[in-house]
Amino acid sequence: MTRRLTFLCVALVLGSSAVMAQSGRVQRGQVFAQTNCSQCHAIGRFGDSPIPEAPPFRTLHTRYPIEDLAEAFAEGITTGHPSMPQFQLDPAQINDLLAYLNSIQG
Repeated sequence: MTRRLTFLCVALVLGSSAVMAQSGRVQRGQVFAQTNCSQCHAIGRFGDSPIPEAPPFRTLHTRYPIEDLAEAFAEGITTGHPSMPQFQLDPAQINDLLAYLNSIQG
């Protein structure tokens, strides 16, 4: 019984650590999107993009598998709407932004 209780406690601690880490990624991704993307894109679960050609982030899954965007973020996004600036993210920023994008998909 004591072993099971110990195992359960360890599992709960590890699980809650993973949730907290994921939550941190989502928050950092949201900050990145707010700082760098919200001038053109709707970055939340609701609302229109300030620039109509810029797709709302919540609909990106209808165009691309979200995980497939990692390569574009790493190599530098050079396409998109005409006024889109070029971005090249580091691995931590990519993970954060993907976590955020996954969290808002409809």
